[in-house]
Amino acid sequence: MRAIAFYLPQYHPVPENDEWWGKGFTEWTNVAKAKPLYKGHYQPDLPGEFGFYDLRIPEVREKQAELARECGIEGFMYWHYWFAGKRLLERPFKEVVETKKPDFPFCLGWANETWSGVWHGSPERVLIEQTYPGIEDYICHFYTILEAFRDSRYIQIDGKPVFFVYRPFHIPDCSLFIDTWRSLARQNGLGDIYFIGFAGKPETDYQKLMNIGFDGIYSQRLDFALNSIVRKSISHKIRKRLFSKQFPVKYTEQGIFEYKDVIKYLTSSFDKKNNVFPMLLPNWDNSPRTGKRSLIIENSTPELFREHLRDVLDVIQEKTKENRIIFIKSWNEWAEGNYLEPSRKHGHQYLNILKEEFSRFRSTFG
Repeated sequence: MRAIAFYLPQYHPVPENDEWWGKGFTEWTNVAKAKPLYKGHYQPDLPGEFGFYDLRIPEVREKQAELARECGIEGFMYWHYWFAGKRLLERPFKEVVETKKPDFPFCLGWANETWSGVWHGSPERVLIEQTYPGIEDYICHFYTILEAFRDSRYIQIDGKPVFFVYRPFHIPDCSLFIDTWRSLARQNGLGDIYFIGFAGKPETDYQKLMNIGFDGIYSQRLDFALNSIVRKSISHKIRKRLFSKQFPVKYTEQGIFEYKDVIKYLTSSFDKKNNVFPMLLPNWDNSPRTGKRSLIIENSTPELFREHLRDVLDVIQEKTKENRIIFIKSWNEWAEGNYLEPSRKHGHQYLNILKEEFSRFRSTFG
């Protein structure tokens, strides 16, 4: 069983965020100023023993890796930002590679989206646009991270370094991108790369991604889950009235859902395919970023998380050992209310459940 947790590096100031949002801005800025939107809404949701850490500090990265390892996580998938030759938030991962510390496995995920102000209350602002200039840019991109691919800590599937693409269908010539990187991988002694693409509609996106050249998909069913709940519960017309501004209690534009309802739809028998990798979702509340435009999945508890985790483990048990992979969304997306790190509210409870259930699974299936 292999658990890989998405890892956000936006916990240190950078010149771009200083310019866009004010001096010293980090992910913690929105987390700390969050307020409840309705009665019973738990905000601010604050970190526990790690506090408001700065990822420029090596000891912080060591503590994160130590804690993740203790609970059975194989490694981190660091979000990687590449905008036609410009990198953002690259310092923490760059130091991980250069210093060889922490000694903890990792891989990269290209978060290939245009940055707007939507995270921070200004959706109309375009901060930096994601573009795809073509093959020369793909070559430059590859060589920028080649050192990481060669690192002995880099996570592999079938002997190939894993590279995750968040928005594969946004790349106009994605097959060229993949073919170029495969060729460069052979030329530089890597052999090949294992490409994983994000699939919001796994059953329909699967073959499209295979045709482009991907090796596997990340099965993310969150939108499907929310739509299923709406269809099952109330008509669109009634929903619109119930969630209108005439009823400000428990209102947000994207909606408020119960965690116990959402997790019923996050796995499927389709996820049993050998190269389809399911999502494990501990929690979600992005109101610190987006206010009334937020999506809130409330009332996640450690025991409901255990139930969800067992569902996810059930769909991977028949796969080959190499492909019993779970992507955990996420290790530290605090402004999305989407994290595993210790919190003031729950401490280590979610991590302890991971440790218990992973141990149980491994004792049964190896």
